[in-house]
Amino acid sequence: MTSHVDKPNQSDPEAFTSTGPVDNGAKTGKQSEGDYRLQIFQSSLNALAHILIGATVMPCLLYALRNGVPLTATSVHIILCVIGHHLLMAEAILSLSPANGWSSRLRLVDKRRAHWILMTTGSGMAIAGSFYKILDKPVHWNTLHGQFALVALVFTVASLFNGLTSHYAYEWRVVFNANLSKITHICFGVLAYTMSSVCLIYGLDKQGVRNWATSPVIDALIAAIVIYTAICIINPTISFYRKSKLVVKNSL
Repeated sequence: MTSHVDKPNQSDPEAFTSTGPVDNGAKTGKQSEGDYRLQIFQSSLNALAHILIGATVMPCLLYALRNGVPLTATSVHIILCVIGHHLLMAEAILSLSPANGWSSRLRLVDKRRAHWILMTTGSGMAIAGSFYKILDKPVHWNTLHGQFALVALVFTVASLFNGLTSHYAYEWRVVFNANLSKITHICFGVLAYTMSSVCLIYGLDKQGVRNWATSPVIDALIAAIVIYTAICIINPTISFYRKSKLVVKNSL
């Protein structure tokens, strides 16, 4: 299969042509009423995701800091992993959405820069938090929380390294298939983030956390995690489908 580069796609903030990345900031023609309503709907979903992310991250940090300093290994683990996965990585994913509030007016090059800075920092914190707890425990991965954490860790590492080839997809197009590199990066990233959400849900479901926050609050936080995770992965899932379809089409 020969290396192929995507044709411009206005729904793709990282579209490529033979001459380089395409900035989709400029609109051509009059926006239809249906497109406008869809954009408002997507913007509303992203705004809701930002609110739910903040409403989830803060109680987790409060729980981690409940006994003050010095912090225990578990508290450090919570702070690093929650901020890494559920604040920075979540914002990194949302940053590429055309309907995301704070990044919607950024130029393509700045969107990509914000994405990789947030993703690299978030992944680094999550990986560090995972290994910090691994070194603290004599027995590992004997709970559902730990097992899903292991899966999230593996895909986070894979997504981090694969993101390098994806970030320089155009520059390295002679060596790597740009579309295939981006497809695998999206896949690894979505799996890492989804597994981290499942991991957090099982972490919140522990009896000690329920006793601290009460069951109704924990149930509300779990519902928030499910909702904002679904919102966060909508855009990359659509992008994954479109790019996969194009690669399959051009390989036939």
